[in-house]
Amino acid sequence: MKKMTMILSGLLCAILLSGCSDSRPVLNIYNWADYMNPDVLKKFEKQYSCRVVLDTFDSNEAMYAKLKAGAQGYDLIFPTSYMVGIMKEQGMLQPLKHDLIPNLGNVDRKYLALTEDPQMEYSVPYMISITGIGYNKTRLGELEPTWNLFAKPEVAKRCTLLNDMRESIGAALKSLGYSLNSTNDDELAVAQQVLVGWKKNIAKFEVEEALRGLASAEFLLVHAYNGDILQAMDENEDLDFLVPADGTSIASDDMVIPANSDQVELAHAFINFIHDPANSAENMEYVYYLSPNVEGQKLVSQEFRDNPAIFIDPAVIAKSEVIRDLGADNDKYTRVWDAVKAAE
Repeated sequence: MKKMTMILSGLLCAILLSGCSDSRPVLNIYNWADYMNPDVLKKFEKQYSCRVVLDTFDSNEAMYAKLKAGAQGYDLIFPTSYMVGIMKEQGMLQPLKHDLIPNLGNVDRKYLALTEDPQMEYSVPYMISITGIGYNKTRLGELEPTWNLFAKPEVAKRCTLLNDMRESIGAALKSLGYSLNSTNDDELAVAQQVLVGWKKNIAKFEVEEALRGLASAEFLLVHAYNGDILQAMDENEDLDFLVPADGTSIASDDMVIPANSDQVELAHAFINFIHDPANSAENMEYVYYLSPNVEGQKLVSQEFRDNPAIFIDPAVIAKSEVIRDLGADNDKYTRVWDAVKAAE
């Protein structure tokens, strides 16, 4: 009887525990770090009686490599637009159902020129970013706005470059007056040497750790995205952000649904939710990036609207470029990147 009582008690506990398990649907998101307001995520979970699980990446190439290596289970991914073109061509994405995303009407059409998918067949713009340099103005003072700051002896081993092939090679190309989408072998060879020179001066190629290091003054100068530095500046008055006069990259990070998503309707619901004007404004003010949601832009604070690192000066945009998918010529960048990483 004692043994039977123990068995029955065990069965009862198992039944009770299974009844307490969380049966809500799960939306698995793969995004850049610190790129979404947690309160907005909580609102979505409450409204749709679901859970959101967030995984992060630090470069488009790292995200792509992980997926190509067989990683599955993601329902919504946030690649930069040039990577959307690559993923679409390789059958990694599924077409969007516009009838499930009525808030697409809030997307300002002028920003679609920055994307590989202006009809939004496979992707919807999420945030617009520009790449530049975050620095400790207290330690370094006034700086000339140029990419060649990464060669300065004053910042030797106290600076970082993005661990992102197209961004870092693009910065070297721009420092030389070339297009960051150049496919000219001679131009790429010179950019490779410039980048090798910068590599000798930097502490590392890094993203998230670079931002922490800038905040702690371990690093004095970092290659970074505008929103990341603006978030850091909000907490540290010693920091500032500049856009090199040589020109830089301006980009749209997009929302896409992978071909093997398990939560297709919920992923569509999230895209629609994030482009609700109120949610868009709340998200923008948290991440310090510009959403192409024209109605959401009307709801942000005046301070946010007046920030030239968010609403970019047209003169800066005129000198900047969008990183484009170069098809077979992408291999040229891979070879340059491999050579830079291997250089002593």
